Amino acid sequence: MAATVAPASAAEVHGLPGSTMSLLWALPFAGILLSIATGPLLYPHFWEHHYGKMTAVWSALAVLPMALSFGTETTMGAVLHTVLLEYMSFIILLFALFTISGGILVAGNIHGTPAMNVLLLVIGACLASVVGTTGASMIMIRPMIRANDNRPFNAHVIVFFIFLVSNIGGSLTPLGDPPLFVGFLRGVDFFWTTANLWAETLMVGGLVLVAFVVIDIFLHIREEGMPKIKDPTPDKKVRIRGLANIPLLAGVIAAILMSAVWKPGTAFTIEGVEVQLQNLVRDGVIVALALISLYITKKEYRRANGFNWGPILEVAKLFAGIFICIIPVIAILRAGLDGALAPLVGLVTGPAGGPNDFAYFWMTGILSSFLDNAPTYLVFFELAGGDPGVLMTTLGTTLAAISAGAVFMGANTYIGNAPNFMVYAIARQQGVRMPSFFGYMLWSSAVLVPAFIIVSMIAFSPAG
Repeated sequence: MAATVAPASAAEVHGLPGSTMSLLWALPFAGILLSIATGPLLYPHFWEHHYGKMTAVWSALAVLPMALSFGTETTMGAVLHTVLLEYMSFIILLFALFTISGGILVAGNIHGTPAMNVLLLVIGACLASVVGTTGASMIMIRPMIRANDNRPFNAHVIVFFIFLVSNIGGSLTPLGDPPLFVGFLRGVDFFWTTANLWAETLMVGGLVLVAFVVIDIFLHIREEGMPKIKDPTPDKKVRIRGLANIPLLAGVIAAILMSAVWKPGTAFTIEGVEVQLQNLVRDGVIVALALISLYITKKEYRRANGFNWGPILEVAKLFAGIFICIIPVIAILRAGLDGALAPLVGLVTGPAGGPNDFAYFWMTGILSSFLDNAPTYLVFFELAGGDPGVLMTTLGTTLAAISAGAVFMGANTYIGNAPNFMVYAIARQQGVRMPSFFGYMLWSSAVLVPAFIIVSMIAFSPAG
């Protein structure tokens, strides 16, 4: 089932001359990503109050020079194409998953034994591909913290939660992680990642889970000889509240599948950009489901979840800037070896001229560790040709490498994927002594990198 959004990028449709554009055109894109990476860590107070303004400045630095160089009509056409066909559907889905999952409350408390922690991590990882890594993290993080709040050693539980629930678990559907939904909007079939990444997901997830079991059992044994800590939240029967939101989540999935199979052939033209009827219906239904969730869910459930609009507002503003700033970068990438990014093309090209899947996996992943993984995915998607029909068939392992790198390695740092820092902040508020930015990277280097080496050698090496 293929998405109905045309695979051509805004740059291609509106004729930006990528082969003649220098790397200076990539500065706004690099600038906004660098701001996102450093802002919350180096100047958090300023960032919290002014990230929207900074995003607007970077966007203007991308759009205004394009308008002066290539004309207002070409530039506005490219921007409108990106906003109407990619950004709006992208942010509507995130808004709906954020809103609906925020109305599901897992109440009660259980004791965080190694076996129970594994069960909670597996449940959260499975949820991630259904309600998104952000939704699964919101639903599961507080039950996980409550289950382990009487243990002297509990920071590692949250670290592995970020690995598995906030990242790796979201690799099987476009609902799971933003980069995969970007791929869906570019024409990748809804179930393509399910069929082509399940083995890699099980391999990486299994290796990480085994590492967790070993560490958690070791620390649990050490805790037996330590003074007991009174459980701040004694064991209570676990109950799931806000169950009415579950069919609403099913409705979101149904709306996306509907847009992939129902093609009435009707389109509306907005300033030269064709918007297909099925996509308008899909987005309208998804928004309606989110509003229904707000209406029917008891406010006390959302309060208990710590629900507020701050995270989704931040994502909406930042991604608006990212989608706009990446337009000239995509134009350059589309020029291939004739463009200013030819050295990057060379790095991911094998000796025979075909794509080097091993390099695609690691380059997409390393950049996704420090930059936002959705635009990183888009850069390498375009670098591999940008044609979803070819990438899903002839270059299937290349698309798998790009998808796996973007989703898996978002777990390498606190800033690799949006839920990471959210989980970190919630855990600290609840009294968990979380590792620092670099301390967390020691964990990811010790646990994740070996797992990534193994999966890349098996699945993406030239002999794989």
